[in-house]
Amino acid sequence: ELMKERFSKLLLGEDMSGGGKGVSSALALSNAITNLAASIFGELKKLEPMGAETKVRWRKEIDWYLSVSDHIVQFVPSKHGSNMEIMVTKQRTDLQMNIPALKKLDAMLLDCLDNFKGQNEFHYVSRDENDESATNRNGVEKWWIPVPQVPADGLSEGTRKWIQSQKDSVSQVLKAAMAINAQVLAEMEVPETYIDSLPKNGRASLGETVYRSITDEHFDPEHFLSSVDLSSEHKIVDLKNRLEASVVIWKRKMNSKDAKSSAWGSGVSLEKRELFEERAQTILFILKHKFPGIAQSDLDITKIQCNRDVGHAILESYSRIIESLAFSVSSRIDDVMHADTMARNPSAGRRRRDKLLLEREKETANSKATLLDFIGWNLQGGGEDELLNAKATNKKPTHIERLENLGGGMRSP
Repeated sequence: ELMKERFSKLLLGEDMSGGGKGVSSALALSNAITNLAASIFGELKKLEPMGAETKVRWRKEIDWYLSVSDHIVQFVPSKHGSNMEIMVTKQRTDLQMNIPALKKLDAMLLDCLDNFKGQNEFHYVSRDENDESATNRNGVEKWWIPVPQVPADGLSEGTRKWIQSQKDSVSQVLKAAMAINAQVLAEMEVPETYIDSLPKNGRASLGETVYRSITDEHFDPEHFLSSVDLSSEHKIVDLKNRLEASVVIWKRKMNSKDAKSSAWGSGVSLEKRELFEERAQTILFILKHKFPGIAQSDLDITKIQCNRDVGHAILESYSRIIESLAFSVSSRIDDVMHADTMARNPSAGRRRRDKLLLEREKETANSKATLLDFIGWNLQGGGEDELLNAKATNKKPTHIERLENLGGGMRSP
């Protein structure tokens, strides 16, 4: 009965009223797999085995959704007798290769959590701002995630090596899931709705400062990333959005078969566009691996929402939730390793806490600026004239220009 309910919802595109306003089958299946993982795993808080009933439910329901891929087939020639060849059906190649691989990665993650059963060298306590030992390793306030506590002199050498081996194993799972997810997203077509929202050239998408850096004769991706502001997830995602938009623009201009290419101008040679696109792709690759837990870009979200290929939807959503779970497990292992480092080197922990407190004080001071201070209008001493002049200006800045103007000299992405 539960399976009937799940699949009837998929067939109706999540519109249980039957009014025909549901989403595509591919998106409905993608949402179903994503929602199932969210209800099972949520945000992983501790390194501990999954409950037996929860594990059974996960195995049963994810297999329901993955079973759809068994019926996505292609025709292939097959020998019939000595001199006859007929066409037979076989599961589509990408599904045949990647579904078993993802199932194995899934099992490896659950086995890793099972390995922490019975360990007695660290435990968890609720986060308390007044407790110095509860300082988050990266300064991010997540009060709902408990803090690991280790012995006063740190973990034993054997436990430390064992935890590092678990970390290495999870890192391999994360890399494999990321690779499959990136491959599937790359195979999805860029939706027309996304293309229609783009500016006409890469310079307008990137902004003047970022564009100059990427098109400079002496380009170094690491130096570029050190020169831009990547202090928050919002800024990282915004940079990804700009880079991906520019890549799409340059690819369209390089594609001579594109019927709309004449409307996109031709101010830069094809060779240079190819070079710029390669540089942008390099930065995107580094960002993906440097910040694996970052939110999806606008292009990825639009591809998922507009995708009509059910096979791609299954592979993308399944690899994405495995990637997310692997990142969560890796983060919880990092929490334990950080607690161990702080226990063995208390002075370094105190210096780090002082640095985090100083950074928070600066952020608090900056947040006290008024909206008028942020915009740059001063209503005292001639500010009223500036306000009137601003109202009288006919030119409306674009969204990209507003983003650029917010950053000052070195514009933040």
